[in-house]
Amino acid sequence: MADDPFENMLAQMDRAEEYADVDHGVFERLKHPERTLKVTLPVELESGEVEVFEGYRCQFDSARGPFKGGVRFHPTVTQREVEALAGWMTWKTALVDLPYGGAKGGVICEPKDLTERDLERLTRRYTEGIRRMIGPEIDVPAPDMNTNPQTMAWMMDTYSMYEGYSVPQVVTGKPLEIGGTPGRVEATGRGVSLVTERLFEYLDRDLSDATIAIQGFGNVGSNAARLLDEGGANVVATSDVSGAAYDPDGLDVAALGAHVDAGGLVEEYVAGEIRGGASTADSRWDDPDQITNAELLTLDVDVLIPAAVEGVITADNVDDLRASAVVEAANGPTTVAADKALTERDIQVVPDILANAGGVIVSYLEWVQNAQEFSWPLETVNAELERRIGSAFDKTVEQYDTKELPDLRTAAYTLALERTAKAHEYRGLFP
Repeated sequence: MADDPFENMLAQMDRAEEYADVDHGVFERLKHPERTLKVTLPVELESGEVEVFEGYRCQFDSARGPFKGGVRFHPTVTQREVEALAGWMTWKTALVDLPYGGAKGGVICEPKDLTERDLERLTRRYTEGIRRMIGPEIDVPAPDMNTNPQTMAWMMDTYSMYEGYSVPQVVTGKPLEIGGTPGRVEATGRGVSLVTERLFEYLDRDLSDATIAIQGFGNVGSNAARLLDEGGANVVATSDVSGAAYDPDGLDVAALGAHVDAGGLVEEYVAGEIRGGASTADSRWDDPDQITNAELLTLDVDVLIPAAVEGVITADNVDDLRASAVVEAANGPTTVAADKALTERDIQVVPDILANAGGVIVSYLEWVQNAQEFSWPLETVNAELERRIGSAFDKTVEQYDTKELPDLRTAAYTLALERTAKAHEYRGLFP
């Protein structure tokens, strides 16, 4: 099953095994999640109807510490996807050297069809369903696709009600007022931007005026676009579910960001419904073209940043890709077959477990602050994010160069697998 995200993850592991210093017996253990819980969630909607939802929480590996991973609300959520994402979280936390294992959660639903009250009831019911397997020292959820600080506030409150006291460190990505940390909302996008800068330094190329296409203008894609734009790069295309906007001279990222933050769509921006004011003073931003998400992937740009869902770069479209490099802001956007093709073409791919690790790094910083009951300013958080993700990039590149590995993904996986395996070896096998 080429499109199965779990099989995709296993294939990435297998590709790295021959280069990783890992006992084969331990390696086989690393392929299996420790546990996956399926929960049934009957919810009385604001309309008066009762709808039954399904949700999951997978805890993949705890050798290095408590489980850590987001919760997504999406109609395409499956158990296999959640288990794959939990596995990727395991390798991600190991790669950036956080004292965590990997987990992931998901609820099958279409958030756009639910009211705010419906989402609160669904979130609280899901939290009750998984609360026996989460906790500050056990498993710490965070936001993911279609969840946000408000979702985490509901989760924290539900868990705290059962405990009888406030437990802010049970989740991360919370609002600032209840223990969140500044910088968490934009952390993943900031990490993507920092890694892209590091990649250009490594390739001895100038990021200034480099052309960048970003598939997906949600939280991650929009923040990455803003920061890269501020850093001098030229964001020429981006997209959402309505389609993509393309202007070879550069998009007005600030105007588009403000429009999307207000609930607008990219296709409205292309149609000219929100362009105006200061934007029209610069002719570059007068007439972007409407293209499809598929066409965006094939633009002739310096960097392609897939920041939407998994499995978008495949054997069917990889030959049409013309980007010089790919930075994976989404989880699992490239299939194994496409990965091999990109390697053969000498197109550098910064893997998801490195490129989008900014979110979990700052989640860790939030968790530490909560445990200490002490908060840090934004400058401290951002500096620590840059230090940690920069160190992980440097170690990945060093592994890639010194071991003459086929690609950066294999380099990242060898580091992550060796660190996780070493933890298993020290802890041994119980009983």
